[in-house]
Amino acid sequence: MSQPAKPRISQRIAAIAESATLAVDGKAKALKAAGRPVIGFGAGEPDFPTPGYIVNAAEKAVRVVANHRYTPTPGLPELRQAIVAKTLRDSQFEITVDNVLVTNGGKQAVYQSIATIVDQGDEVILPAPYWTTYPECIRLAGGIPIEVFADETSNYCVSVEQLEAARTSKTKALIFCSPSNPTGSVYTPEHVRAIGEWALKHGIWIITDEIYEHLRYDGVQAPSLPVLIPELADQTIILNGVAKTYAMTGWRVGWMIGPKGVIKAATNLQSHLTSNVSNVAQRAAIAALTGDLSAVGEMKVAFDRRRKLIVKMLNEIDGFECPMPQGAFYVYPAVHKVLGREIRGKKPTSSSELATLILDEVEVAAVPGEAFGPSGYLRFSYALSDEDIVEGISRIKKLING
Repeated sequence: MSQPAKPRISQRIAAIAESATLAVDGKAKALKAAGRPVIGFGAGEPDFPTPGYIVNAAEKAVRVVANHRYTPTPGLPELRQAIVAKTLRDSQFEITVDNVLVTNGGKQAVYQSIATIVDQGDEVILPAPYWTTYPECIRLAGGIPIEVFADETSNYCVSVEQLEAARTSKTKALIFCSPSNPTGSVYTPEHVRAIGEWALKHGIWIITDEIYEHLRYDGVQAPSLPVLIPELADQTIILNGVAKTYAMTGWRVGWMIGPKGVIKAATNLQSHLTSNVSNVAQRAAIAALTGDLSAVGEMKVAFDRRRKLIVKMLNEIDGFECPMPQGAFYVYPAVHKVLGREIRGKKPTSSSELATLILDEVEVAAVPGEAFGPSGYLRFSYALSDEDIVEGISRIKKLING
């Protein structure tokens, strides 16, 4: 008797959804490569080149034979020390190198942080809209993501009351991101403190993603949780990296900051997973973190201008409601009032269908809200030229307004 065929792919891996943001960006790039005039608002990637002084440091590093070899899994000692100094400079949070693990980009930091503290069946509270990678990493670790949704009327910021309503005896951690991807929202210091006090009271871990810390506008602050509440340091993991601040998405350098025991355990995991990060990229990251922030300031000026431009134009589209974000480089308009409306013979009933319609009809790519939580929203990255913003949003306006 023949044996039944066994699945070729594990259930755990088969259950992972493709990154929606990368999928949209990939489709847009494929269409552009085929000669189509597609404008892509999908990827969270600065359109600026990496600053020259950082590139020069990499060019110098690649000629040093030591950088052709393995180095310690936690990262180059010089880079870990630079992260210590940068964290004190930017966040006023004092740490040591034993609190730092350098990772292959921010995504590895996210995965390893969750995998290190979450056991099978643990619940992780996930404010929505959320970055598309968070829930997949939670599930990979055997955890259960518990979504808590805040809509545009609350500027996409969840309240302590919502968090408390979601808390159970199985709650292990909270994912926190401010400035936020995908909404660009920034929690006020008072709001951050209230969330921190709630987590401290109930012994809940916080994994806080600070990758957009330098991209804040209108003078808003985004204080680090363990700075506001020092007692939280023993139950907080901070995620960061060079990708967004220094236009270094392709260099793949991120890091975790956390209690020494957590960092040691995550280092053990990484030693079997990927070992050390590319040494040349680490040398470039040292140059980024130890240099001044003038290049960052120049990019921020451009992002601020584009932020105001895209929000103004989106709010001129009939049925779009777009709050003004105060951080990152994303806008997140609500499009509920467009759904069900006939547009060129079609009636989209979800933001996913609307995004497909927009791409098919006017060749503009945006990411639907389903990638980040409930339907009814679109995410646009404004990390592209002013001219492309005007052209792309004008096409959508013509399509929707008629």
